[in-house]
Amino acid sequence: MVIFAQALNIETFVEVWLSGGWVMVPLVFLAFIIYFTAMEMMLFFRRGNHDKVPEAQYEKWIDDPARGEGHVGEIISYVRDESADSTEEVRNRFVEISTAALPVVDSRLMFLNILVTVAPLLGLLGTVIGMLSTFKALSSGSGKTIDLVAEGISEALITTQTGLVIAIPGYLLVAMIQKKRNQYAAFLVRLESLVLQKNQKSPGGASPATPSG
Repeated sequence: MVIFAQALNIETFVEVWLSGGWVMVPLVFLAFIIYFTAMEMMLFFRRGNHDKVPEAQYEKWIDDPARGEGHVGEIISYVRDESADSTEEVRNRFVEISTAALPVVDSRLMFLNILVTVAPLLGLLGTVIGMLSTFKALSSGSGKTIDLVAEGISEALITTQTGLVIAIPGYLLVAMIQKKRNQYAAFLVRLESLVLQKNQKSPGGASPATPSG
């Protein structure tokens, strides 16, 4: 019974797929690229533990970089290295970290946003093609006019629906990734502030320059 139900579902899926016309092929290909890119970016932010580590914890890691763990620990170890003995050097290293990560995220996010915007437009293209098929069937006057009209309307509706089904979750994923990107940028700013405060308080840290008389 279960096997029969599965076979029926597959048959229904294939039937719907074929009734959507050739536009369904680029729509599915587009959906694969959208969700693969989105999942890749979500995993990028998940691998970094900046949103899971409390601020009190990475303050301890700033005092003792050897205890740092994960992505946050790597950043702290890099900016608290012995060679980074000045405020300017610490700031330069944070700029380097931001430059290495955020522009890449921004470019991928823009690419993802474009793909999500294209999905409903591609569905609209299928709608236009389906309606043209419908008008052609109406003007043919053949005995299969009803079947041809139904086929054209089906193609028009299915492609529109598929484009929206792809685009709506895609927009939600774009919003989530944008939020995580902003959180990561804010985290780097906050971490830089804490490191600079620790440097100024430590005996070997850089102190504000005093004007010469």
